[in-house]
Amino acid sequence: MPASSDAAKPDLPTQPPHPALHYPLDKAQPQPGQLMNIRPGLHWLRMPMPFALNHINLWALDDEQNGQAGWTIVDAGVATEPIREAWQALWAGELADKPLTRMLVTHMHPDHVGNAQWLIEHFSAPGQPARLWMSATDHFAAQLACESTTGFGGARAADFFLQHGLNKPEDVEKIRGRSNYFKSLVPAVPYNYRRLMDGMVLRIGERDWRCIAGYGHSPEHIALFNERDGLLISGDMLLPSISTNVSVVDMEPEGDALGLFLSSLDKMASLPGDTLALPSHGLPFTGIHARIQQLKAHHDDRLRDVLDACALKPSTAADMLPVLFKRQLDLHQTTFAMGEAIAHLNYLWHRGQLHRHQDAQGTLLFEKA
Repeated sequence: MPASSDAAKPDLPTQPPHPALHYPLDKAQPQPGQLMNIRPGLHWLRMPMPFALNHINLWALDDEQNGQAGWTIVDAGVATEPIREAWQALWAGELADKPLTRMLVTHMHPDHVGNAQWLIEHFSAPGQPARLWMSATDHFAAQLACESTTGFGGARAADFFLQHGLNKPEDVEKIRGRSNYFKSLVPAVPYNYRRLMDGMVLRIGERDWRCIAGYGHSPEHIALFNERDGLLISGDMLLPSISTNVSVVDMEPEGDALGLFLSSLDKMASLPGDTLALPSHGLPFTGIHARIQQLKAHHDDRLRDVLDACALKPSTAADMLPVLFKRQLDLHQTTFAMGEAIAHLNYLWHRGQLHRHQDAQGTLLFEKA
């Protein structure tokens, strides 16, 4: 379960601009505390984040729930003071005419769910708290991550990465000490929620949005597609210039996160080619088919590099870091890079292209079949 992630996405790998991708809004983007209208009833918000990935896109949709005019907000941002101040400015300004009536979260990572509880508490109508809408799997994963250590910090993560060859004692101890990382960014997750499922259609304002479940980045990520206007709130499943983090973590050590992610891209490839993608990071864009092919080619190249390296000698995930990442990584970035490296190794192992065995120290080694 990738317990943290986007909010902490470290200096994510980028691909060169694809000539088939177009940015209809050019470089226009809203400032924190402001709205930008995309279509009638659909508004773009951008919030700052204190990471290498320094922003997140959020969406405000005109809505009505139980006869109450209000806002559906898609994703909440990390629980930091600058983001909360931006939310307060919005509800003192452009959002002030209506309360929050629905808090929709695409997935459980901190930059998406972090402020959900706080927004519901502060901006719902008096006596009518907004409901969280989220997939069951990601809701459970977020609840669990708030109560225990999962993914990229704590004792289990440290032991998992040690088994995959990350064996510098100082690094292992630092990872072991990051036991409250998720909760520091997500103080609480709403206990009550409405379940989102693949294929479900939501009526939000004047539009119907079909839920598209995606896997590999989070347990059950939900994107939203409006066929009438050709709009896709793609969350983190489809980003225009950075590669979505796809990691295997300690809770599911034999997981095939990359295989799940690539299959999810195939599902999005069935959408119309002129769809306007509204991503969580980067600029709104068209050309989703070209972007999907670029992402597939990117992972094909990385898989080839991993296979070639494992053909030279039995290798650990830690050995794959300089193969997959050509830049210097700090420890924070290294934890995410390890998750990605294991995802690529597991993908090849599950398909019989690599063998896996443990050495005398219990370290997992992969070699070409």
